[in-house]
Amino acid sequence: MPAADCRPVVSSTATKLKTESLNHPVKPEPTYFISTAEPSADLYGAALIREVRTLQPRARFIGVAGPKMQQAGCEAIADLTQKAGMLTGVLGLLGTGLRLLRSVDRLLAGQHITAAAVIDSPTLHLPMGRIIRRRGVPLLYYVAPQMWAWGGWRIGKLRRRATRVAVILPFEEEFFRTRGVEAEFVGHPLFEELAAHPPDPAEAARLRTLGDPLVALLPGSRRHVVSEVLPGQLEVAAGIQARFPQAGFAISVAGAPVAAAVREALARGPSGLRVKCVEGAPGAGISAADLVLVASGTTTLEVAHHRKPMLVMYNASRVFYHLVGRWLLTTPYLSLPNILAGRQLVPEFMPYYSSTRPIAERAVAILGDAGERSRMSVALGNLADRMSGGGASARVARMLVGMGGG
Repeated sequence: MPAADCRPVVSSTATKLKTESLNHPVKPEPTYFISTAEPSADLYGAALIREVRTLQPRARFIGVAGPKMQQAGCEAIADLTQKAGMLTGVLGLLGTGLRLLRSVDRLLAGQHITAAAVIDSPTLHLPMGRIIRRRGVPLLYYVAPQMWAWGGWRIGKLRRRATRVAVILPFEEEFFRTRGVEAEFVGHPLFEELAAHPPDPAEAARLRTLGDPLVALLPGSRRHVVSEVLPGQLEVAAGIQARFPQAGFAISVAGAPVAAAVREALARGPSGLRVKCVEGAPGAGISAADLVLVASGTTTLEVAHHRKPMLVMYNASRVFYHLVGRWLLTTPYLSLPNILAGRQLVPEFMPYYSSTRPIAERAVAILGDAGERSRMSVALGNLADRMSGGGASARVARMLVGMGGG
């Protein structure tokens, strides 16, 4: 009698599936490297992660991430959002930046990265882009460096290191494309956030009771900026109150790191002002105000979103500007609303001023002229409508997924 055959029986179907698996291995889940250094970029990065996951629910994210991105599911190898000021120049890169770049290089060498995205912060991300491309990873640069304003010599670095660039200002697409950079205008992600989180009408109504007119003071979100800007804003407020004794002032306090600088400026500033400090997002104060005194930067676009007349002021070093700054700047305007409009849509007193008296006089004139305030509001509204468009994060997500072959 022949010996029993105890070998396992393998069905033809199982054999077929095994053969197909060998011929067509399961595609690994996409892994994206993403890097941010600023709180605003952390916000944009979190929105980008959420949009990518609508396209690829099992996508993994790892990189340089702030708290918002970490909440959205990004594994953080570092968080620079509380140290953003350290990476604004060469000295920052010699310390924190260089150590971080070495960590990124090790990460890219040890993992399969589908594609990478870096957001803003060119002092960090242009050198990081060199490392990313050297490792053979396609790179999306989101929120392009403002090379149209200064530092145009860096365009070659961007062209070599970024596979694609997602730009957030309408004129930037043509600027970069004519210089050999694969750029696409996606809209400004700030307007997505503003539409998703409108200010509390009740809070705005409470602020209106501070005085008539009501002036919002937005001195910035960094301690050194607040220390430079708020004292001048308070002097302008005193000039406004001399003309409008019932005026009230709402000061936006971006968070605990700047609260001490606000208190110091108030202690040293003019007395007798009817002032309320408002912590957190400035939307309620802006929407309640008749006029906004704002430090230069992206916040001017938030003021435009609310269609509020504004006056932009920043008091940097006069010596530095004349020795260095004026030779680098290539735009006739310095505030974003005027740059985007191509004309002086709003008064801007920057990069420095010798006296706040002309600023106060201009503020008083705007508050006393309802027609001018109305014209400025309409023009700012048109500007904001052109900038928003909607869906910036979704557009960038499609770009990133497409670069990874998804």
